[in-house]
Amino acid sequence: MHQTDDDEWLTERSRVIGDRIRTERNRLGYTQERLFLGAGISRDVLQRIEAGGHNPTLHTLLRIARVLDVPLADLVR
Repeated sequence: MHQTDDDEWLTERSRVIGDRIRTERNRLGYTQERLFLGAGISRDVLQRIEAGGHNPTLHTLLRIARVLDVPLADLVR
């Protein structure tokens, strides 16, 4: 496997995680504001995570999962 293949896989996984976060947020009827404020992150960071264009830390993902009241595994599986 080439590094490029790895990068493409990581990019796709980031998009999937962002989609799961957005889907769960919408299912709960939460605005982005409610989620980013509850998680203690910036609007910009949340927007980039949901778009799959940000590499969030484990702490950030744990905070988001807590606000959404879902296990972290549900977001990153």
